[in-house]
Amino acid sequence: MKDSKYFEQYIATTPDFPKPGIMFRDIAPTLENPEVFQNCIDAMAEILEKFEFDKIMCADARGFLFGSALAYKTKKGLVIARKPGKLPRPGVSASYNLEYGNNTLEISEGSLKQGEKVAILDDVFATGGTCSAMMKMTLNSGATPVVGIFYISLPDIGGEKVIKSIVDMPCYSLVQYSGE
Repeated sequence: MKDSKYFEQYIATTPDFPKPGIMFRDIAPTLENPEVFQNCIDAMAEILEKFEFDKIMCADARGFLFGSALAYKTKKGLVIARKPGKLPRPGVSASYNLEYGNNTLEISEGSLKQGEKVAILDDVFATGGTCSAMMKMTLNSGATPVVGIFYISLPDIGGEKVIKSIVDMPCYSLVQYSGE
């Protein structure tokens, strides 16, 4: 598996976006390079080999980019967590806070079945808000979140504490930025 330094060179940093004080980590260079993106998905799949799970839940919208490829690679179902009003069927929702605002995610009712095990995926893990919303929807659907997988994590922001207050599940990222 490639190490974090390999992936870091394909993440662009934009200071003060979308507001002052935020260091935005842009995944576009990773996606623009087919070999790097393939290595990213392979590395995530290698981590997930250690876990028993039925589905991957990913967050609107950048999480979809990793989620669909990872679901294909692992031969697992994909549950998409969308912003309100984007799903045609009735759904289950959860609200959360971000570094720079708040939002809500929804999944379609019936996307998860009682007893299913779910890998939670997103591009960036920071405050834990998006992840915790997906975990809550998983639990409210009768399923169990078993692992979090992220391309980038910002551990100093405190997201791990937030999600561990819901379910003490392991979380993995390919790249970590400390001191943010």
